[in-house]
Amino acid sequence: MRIVLDRPRCEGHGLCEEAAPRLMHLDDDGELVLDREEIDSADAAPANAAVRVCPVAALRIA
Repeated sequence: MRIVLDRPRCEGHGLCEEAAPRLMHLDDDGELVLDREEIDSADAAPANAAVRVCPVAALRIA
């Protein structure tokens, strides 16, 4: 599985970062950076939580 970011949709709210800090972070400019796109079963729950809390639906699991 992998987490996919639709960069043009992302507004940098940071809710996803709070849900999955091991997978992503906001850089100094407020842009979301995926630290890991490939996720394993241990990261599935936080990745799904990050997808759910994104107010602009900029993340998805593929």
